[in-house]
Amino acid sequence: MIGGFPPPSGSKEERRLLKLFRSLTGEDRLTLLKFAEFLGDSQSSPEEKTASNTGSPEQTTPEVPDPLAIERPAKESVIKAIKRLNKTYFMLDTGLLLHKTSDLMTQHILKGRDAAAVIDDLELLFKAVYDDTVGKTK
Repeated sequence: MIGGFPPPSGSKEERRLLKLFRSLTGEDRLTLLKFAEFLGDSQSSPEEKTASNTGSPEQTTPEVPDPLAIERPAKESVIKAIKRLNKTYFMLDTGLLLHKTSDLMTQHILKGRDAAAVIDDLELLFKAVYDDTVGKTK
């Protein structure tokens, strides 16, 4: 022990993750924890899942976490809406959303479509992808 501090424990990645975790706000910490639990569940082998469940077949697939309740501000840009929706639906694969999200952004920037209408469509898109994801896990 040097200077009264215990030596660092864990791998380099674990120490980095802990440092990042400590730098987050309370809400962001909760999001990270939920996401880590989601990833941990999805990485379990079928044998591990079977051993840890109560025997019902519905519990053999990972449960998709609920979206976070992040309110839509009265005035919001399309970019900020996308960031908010990515936080709200943190469990979604952004690759599934990239093409349609960029199409909607293009409609706003290049074609002058109203931001509120584009944000409405973005919210519908994210919800539809989430609903589809939840449907696939049940």
